[in-house]
Amino acid sequence: MKDYRLFDISDFVIDDDFVRWVIEEKKADNDFWNNWLSANPDKYMAVAEARKILESLKTEEQIISVDERENEISRLLQTISEKAGTVEFTERHASGRRIFISKRGWWYAAAAALIGIVAIPGYILQKHGKGTEQFAYRAVTPSKHLIESVNTSEKTIRLKLPDESIVELTPNSRIGYANDFDSSSTRDVYLSGEAFFRVTKNPARPFRVFANEIVTKVLGTTFNVRCFEKDTVIQVTVRTGKVSVYSQANQAKTSKTNIQAGGIILTPNQELVYKKSAQVFQKNLLAEPIEISAIAAQDNMVFEEAPLEKVFSMLSKKYEINIVYDQELLRQCTVTADLRNEPFYRKLDLICKAISANYEIIDGQVVIVTKGCK
Repeated sequence: MKDYRLFDISDFVIDDDFVRWVIEEKKADNDFWNNWLSANPDKYMAVAEARKILESLKTEEQIISVDERENEISRLLQTISEKAGTVEFTERHASGRRIFISKRGWWYAAAAALIGIVAIPGYILQKHGKGTEQFAYRAVTPSKHLIESVNTSEKTIRLKLPDESIVELTPNSRIGYANDFDSSSTRDVYLSGEAFFRVTKNPARPFRVFANEIVTKVLGTTFNVRCFEKDTVIQVTVRTGKVSVYSQANQAKTSKTNIQAGGIILTPNQELVYKKSAQVFQKNLLAEPIEISAIAAQDNMVFEEAPLEKVFSMLSKKYEINIVYDQELLRQCTVTADLRNEPFYRKLDLICKAISANYEIIDGQVVIVTKGCK
């Protein structure tokens, strides 16, 4: 049995089970690694950085032996590690707010150096090109004889689907669905452009949005999809509930081998960006997260020597955003602050200042970086 607690970034990158999790996103692997990370939050940074490197390797197939692959990765990791020891920088979040990035953050940029040099046999994505055109709206819809709605106005229009779901369709966008939409096993709609969906719950009949190369699957929630053909990315943003997003190309391949392809799960205040040219997903937090859950009157976000665990718990519940930190290391930390009427990132800034910490946004979650309270 492997002891992943002893692994560093280079160990994760060449571990077959870890590679399978990153590339295939199977449910069993997702459950294992999510549970393991919950029990080992101090390893979150190493895992996130290893994921970044592997995601950079999703390029066209190259013929290379396992030994050659491991030797090349080891050499490049050594070069990156030596370089990272001399570099430290900060970056700004999309909101314009300064976020601390440790020296190890250099790995994110350096991982790009691996692209095109080495590929992982058995876990290769199809090269972007004609293969993805088969999923474009104009290629899919003619054969399906859809009922279509097109917004040719300059304002967003509101549509009601047969299942009572609401669609807010932006200008220059179109949406279509089949005649049997209200009786088929799944509620499928096809989108070109941008739309906000408010889906009527029906667990027996999942709701799916086909947006060029990706599919967003939900049971009942509110979310936004943007997929204009001229754009270089496809974006899915969740306001409430959960959605699962997956690549149509990957789903087609795995269905042929009877393997269930897992989707990337998005929760409130998270956004998934699909880069068309590289065929990779990137999960982010929104630039301005909104409050999702109301809190009790006595929990009004005003703290006086409050345990840090309580503060983070309330903040996480209010925005439904996961906050990862070392509970044992910060067990004795307390916070005194008035966080009413402050936006999410300002709340984080004040909390981190109180406990001498910084934070990073990784994989749509907040990761607290600190050596302990001072």
